[in-house]
Amino acid sequence: MQIVLHAGAHFTDEGKLLGSLTKNRDLLAQNGVALPPQSTYRRQIRDTLGQMSSSMMATDHKGAIMSGMIGDAKPDRMILSNDNFFGVPRLAIRDNCLFSSAGDRLRGVSSLFYGEDLEIFMSIRNPATFVPALVAASPTHSIEQVTDDCDPLALRWSELILRIRDAVPHMPVTVWCNEDTPIIWEEIMRDMAGLDPATAVAGGTDLLRSIMSDEGMARLEAFLVEHPGVTEIQKRRIYAAFLDKFAIEDEIEEELDLPGWTVPMVEHMTQAYDEDVYRIERIPGVTVLTP
Repeated sequence: MQIVLHAGAHFTDEGKLLGSLTKNRDLLAQNGVALPPQSTYRRQIRDTLGQMSSSMMATDHKGAIMSGMIGDAKPDRMILSNDNFFGVPRLAIRDNCLFSSAGDRLRGVSSLFYGEDLEIFMSIRNPATFVPALVAASPTHSIEQVTDDCDPLALRWSELILRIRDAVPHMPVTVWCNEDTPIIWEEIMRDMAGLDPATAVAGGTDLLRSIMSDEGMARLEAFLVEHPGVTEIQKRRIYAAFLDKFAIEDEIEEELDLPGWTVPMVEHMTQAYDEDVYRIERIPGVTVLTP
């Protein structure tokens, strides 16, 4: 069985991807794809990983975990989603690294699901907005506590991806930028479910709907009805054009108000992020979804 691990990151789609996939539950079932309820695996996998001490124990636990998720069903593919899989937000940054325990967690999951084909899907986000989001989510802790006194300019997603590839080289990794997500939402859904690129899916504009005005969405939907033959590339250009005109400013603009952070610093971090994405695209075993 193919098992997809959707590992966040935090403050990217925030559960919306799983919600959109759920709208296609019947379509997924017809294509041999299981979407177990999160209540059947999030705590169970976390607790099991904490208890495991050998591959034999992992084998003992696998049957119970699988039965709890899918019963007697035998799907070809299964999607598991947990943005806390690599750690809770307050522990996301340690020693100037993002998710330092990711490798250990994935080795544990590899042992737990021994014999299955595992893939990793995750969204990344500009550290210039990711760090403030982490701090905002921990109002009782200082920025120094949340970030482990990190140097924000040192944070690189490529370093995390390289550690993942080193820890579990047999697991392919699919990555996309949170900033691109509204434009490529349908592709993410199809790739995660292993569907053909031409397969129509419900919920393809869910994320657009959350950042675009009602007028803009109504016009976009009318435009797509009037132009049924548009290609995926053309559709993305259409989405971008409508976003440019009808985006809700409060939904796409972020206040970056952290002590000591300056505009030049944020610009430097953003440039480093762009270069980091370029670096990730060249890591073997990694697929980067782009507009």
